[in-house]
Amino acid sequence: MADDLPECFETKEYATLTPEQVSLYERVVNAMLGDIDRVEGIQRRGLVLATLVKLKQVCNHPAQFLASAGASRIVGLAKEEQGDAPVLSARSGKAARMLSLLEEAIASGGKALVFTQFRQMGQLLASMIRHDLDEESLFLHGGTPQVKRQQMIDRFQDPTNDIPVFILSLKAGGLGLNLTAANHVFHFDRWWNPAVERQATDRAYRIGQTQAVHVHKFVCLGTLEERIDQMIERKEELAEGIIGGGEQWIADLTTNQLRDIFQLRDSALEAC
Repeated sequence: MADDLPECFETKEYATLTPEQVSLYERVVNAMLGDIDRVEGIQRRGLVLATLVKLKQVCNHPAQFLASAGASRIVGLAKEEQGDAPVLSARSGKAARMLSLLEEAIASGGKALVFTQFRQMGQLLASMIRHDLDEESLFLHGGTPQVKRQQMIDRFQDPTNDIPVFILSLKAGGLGLNLTAANHVFHFDRWWNPAVERQATDRAYRIGQTQAVHVHKFVCLGTLEERIDQMIERKEELAEGIIGGGEQWIADLTTNQLRDIFQLRDSALEAC
């Protein structure tokens, strides 16, 4: 199949955190490190995996984190402090980077798939694309009815339509879709499983694709996103089979290893 396809280029898209993200990130890490040695077994695993999700949300966008269940209690902030849509993109380094790249892709006549693990983040991205780029997007998630799902696919694939962006939740859109109208694939937040990411990319890079495909993988510098990405690239401490099992392996790391992965490095603060 690869011999019949055009080229596929892959790049890492690096972003720094905003001051708001830095503050939230550090509070989440400190809360976990304060509790980690007081729990064992399944409670410890649950704490680590819950922290992992929270830090992903912070790296994605503060509004996603603050709207999640219990987040306001952890960081001592009220949900009302999330802010308004006009300033959403300015609060996230990753979102700002995404919008800049999308704007370039659309300006050159391209179409894009955007993958996220989180339904709420998909909604935020659609709002920012509408506000900042004045473009409509489609959003396919696990709650999308089958009929509407097919209508979205047909609309995006139609060469006469004016929908340049298709946002997909990773679980709903990672398999079984033919979306060759896209020549850009954005992995906004990472599952850190190379096989899962390849499957998602293959929604565009498959038989029927006539354009070169550019794959963008986002990494927030100085955060767990950069550290885990580096570990996977080097296969450091990780067998391919462990990575293939998802993120559960992270919960089995020692406290020192967790501190090394989760704590912020100076590169996260460069924009602050």
